[in-house]
Amino acid sequence: MTHLQNISLPGPTITPITKPFWEHLKKGVIMLQRCNTCEEWIFYPRAHCPHCFSESLRWEQASGRGVLKTWSIVHRPGNAAWKPLAPYVVGVVELKEGPSMLSHILTDHSNLAYQQEVEIDLITAGNQPLPFFKVCEEELN
Repeated sequence: MTHLQNISLPGPTITPITKPFWEHLKKGVIMLQRCNTCEEWIFYPRAHCPHCFSESLRWEQASGRGVLKTWSIVHRPGNAAWKPLAPYVVGVVELKEGPSMLSHILTDHSNLAYQQEVEIDLITAGNQPLPFFKVCEEELN
């Protein structure tokens, strides 16, 4: 896990529904919801399945891997706390399990490619790990 030092970043808003996601990240594990009725994976955490509307959901460990669908280089952050990190990359990752996740992509801006394989890299800000992504090691070799 990487730690951002001397930067005070805004943390996530943790609700009773999202709490298991954030608590597992503190243990270094990415967990996603999965529907007990239709078996679809779900992200972001919610009270019902967006595919079949079932309220019967479970938490299941995810691979933490996916592919980069799209990205943007942020030069002027909307929140002043992110200013010291600019420019940085924000992208949409299609997780191996199916759902998409918006996150920071930790790589050189010139090394980005559509469908590039990425993996989770937990970055600790304050006392809360945040799910950022980096290019898979195999891709770099």
